Amino acid sequence: QVQLVESGGGLVQPGGSLRLSCAVSGSIFVINNMGWYRQAPGKERELVAVISRGGSTNYADSVKGRFTISRDNAKNTVYLQMNTLKPEDTAVYYCNANSYIDTYWGQGTQVTVSS
Repeated sequence: QVQLVESGGGLVQPGGSLRLSCAVSGSIFVINNMGWYRQAPGKERELVAVISRGGSTNYADSVKGRFTISRDNAKNTVYLQMNTLKPEDTAVYYCNANSYIDTYWGQGTQVTVSS
């Protein structure tokens, strides 16, 4: 059984920073792409950032220059450094990991940007 455990969400003021972490455990041989998605109330889940096993990254236009995705393959962990946060970044953030045959999701962590 594969588990993704996220941490690091919370309440932050506009302009602030947060760092999300997601650790993958269980029976997964090789993790290929890992990523972060988010879902705001009343909206569909959207891609925030993705990183390949080799370190190539891709970001949503709305977060480019503010968010940085990284990973530690030895620890099966992916991170999302979020800077200059805006109220529109408020959402539940979900971690995603892909093997050759399946896709896995975390339970989600709430990020709220408000003064």
